[in-house]
Parts: sequence; C-alpha cells; structure tokens
Amino acid sequence: MEWADDGIILGTRRHGEANAIVELLTRSHGRHLGLVRGGAGTRMRPLLQPGNSVGAVWRARLDEHLGYYALEGTRLRAATMLSYSHAAYGITHLAALARLLPERAPHDGIYEQFEAILEDFDDPVIAATHVVRFEMAMLEELGFGLDLSCCAATGTHTDLIYVSPKSGCAVSRSAGEPWRERLLPLPAFLRAGNEESSPDGEADIMEGFRLTGMFLLRNVLEPRGQAHSDARAGFIAAVARSRVTLAAE
Repeated sequence: MEWADDGIILGTRRHGEANAIVELLTRSHGRHLGLVRGGAGTRMRPLLQPGNSVGAVWRARLDEHLGYYALEGTRLRAATMLSYSHAAYGITHLAALARLLPERAPHDGIYEQFEAILEDFDDPVIAATHVVRFEMAMLEELGFGLDLSCCAATGTHTDLIYVSPKSGCAVSRSAGEPWRERLLPLPAFLRAGNEESSPDGEADIMEGFRLTGMFLLRNVLEPRGQAHSDARAGFIAAVARSRVTLAAE
C-alpha cells in the first residue's frame, strides 16, 4: 500500500530510541498516523513541529497497518508562528479539535480551512475569528451544525441576533425578545452571509467562543467524557491580552 498527500503536522510522540509516530491531518486521507524513522533526532525536529505543512508519502504492507511516512517540508511556519503569544495555544487547540474527527476519514474542507487559519495566525484578532469559524465548521462536520440562516420561530432571514441553546437555530430580535435572558447572543460576523465580515470588537469574539464552546461541550465533548482543552482557554486569554496591549499603545 502506498499513497502521497499533503498534510499538516498535528503532533508527534517518541517511538523507541530514534523514531517517532507522527500524526497528520491530510487533504485526502484524513487524520492519519505513521512512523518516521529517525523522527526523534535533532535533524528532524524542526520539520516535525505542529503547524508545519508537509508532503507525505505513506507506505505499509496492509492498509490497516501503522505504516511509515517519508516527509518533506513544504511550509515550515511553526518557528515563526511560535513567536506570537497566542500561537502555541492556538495550534494545540486546533490539533485537539482535529482529533475529534474519525481517523483515516477524509475531510478536505476541514483541511483547507485549517491550512488557511495557519496562514493568518500572526494577527490575534484574525486568528481568533478563524478559530471561531473553524469550531463552527467542526460542529457541522461532526453532525451538530448550527442553523443560523433563518429565525426558528418566524422563518425570517433578517435581524437575527439570538441562538436557541436547545435547538442551535437562530432567533430574530422580535421573536426572541420575551426570552432574551435564555438565549445566546449571535455575533454579527457569524450570521449566514457574513462569512467575510470581521468581529465588532472583543465582545463579539468572546460571544462567538461562548456560542461554539457551549455546543461543542454539550454535543461533542461531554458524550466522549472530555472537556475543553486548556489550550482553548489559553488561546482566548492570549487574544484578550493582545487586544488590551493594542488598546494601550
């Protein structure tokens, strides 16, 4: 068995004295593990950092075997990204989200979105916006997508400012007003049709994380006996600190 694909390194773990098991999110073969000979050595260390993009060739005698990777770096962004305070948390969080996907099942849309996030990770506000949208995409990919296209109560497509925590559907201002204390705010940048818009300040970003975080925790993580990773909280806190720093300058 052999295939070649593009991949993003999610993590590695030592295997024996000199080798490493490398976990990739690949474009066409999903989340996939493989053994890299010499992967625990200093020569390979710069390549095998989370967030780097690689060209991968995987070989094994049988498809169900762990197999071996031959990797070549195509975009070694990890060293630059880790100079930003939010980046280490962010990459760790993205990798944890990717591990929610079943192994070896292709998710090419998630791969494309993951790679696009990494290209814009230097700006904390842009990175945070992308991460919120990535969490939304993960909910959709895992079968728990939110319906933010129209009001669940009236069917209207305008003035959608709430989300029902029960159904995950949008609710308009007029329909939701009597129950506004029980509803979640819907940030404008997450509304259907606003895919290219930016958050309106830090509050918008935090409401986005609150929204996606609640549904991820309830629908995906808790049924698996998991909780949000510490990296998610660290990333959100680092983004908030960066906003304070920028405001003080």
